[in-house]
Amino acid sequence: MTALSDATCLRRERFARRLPTTLADLTGPRHGTVRLPPHLAWSGLTAFDLDRPRLRMSCYRIVIGEAGRDDICRYLDRTLLLALWPTLRTLISRDIREVWEDAFPELGPAVRKAV
Repeated sequence: MTALSDATCLRRERFARRLPTTLADLTGPRHGTVRLPPHLAWSGLTAFDLDRPRLRMSCYRIVIGEAGRDDICRYLDRTLLLALWPTLRTLISRDIREVWEDAFPELGPAVRKAV
């Protein structure tokens, strides 16, 4: 196993500081339109209809990649995240994916195979 570079460690620490305490803290909406603020959706689409699969996935990808802890808890829903994770994990960076999967066993390999 190779050691992580200093830059990789710093990136992962930055992402880890953004994480909610538990996935139960994710109390965002499951349906309807979500309008992300400019500090999250700074380029392109800012409104996402969660009832449309592609828009829901795009919203979650943006929030996971750009948001701080408060916004993550506000815009993401635990149930939706668990359902989306098998695909979502392939659309985000390795650093973000590994930080989330290390922090939350619910997102681990056994769960991904069951979905």
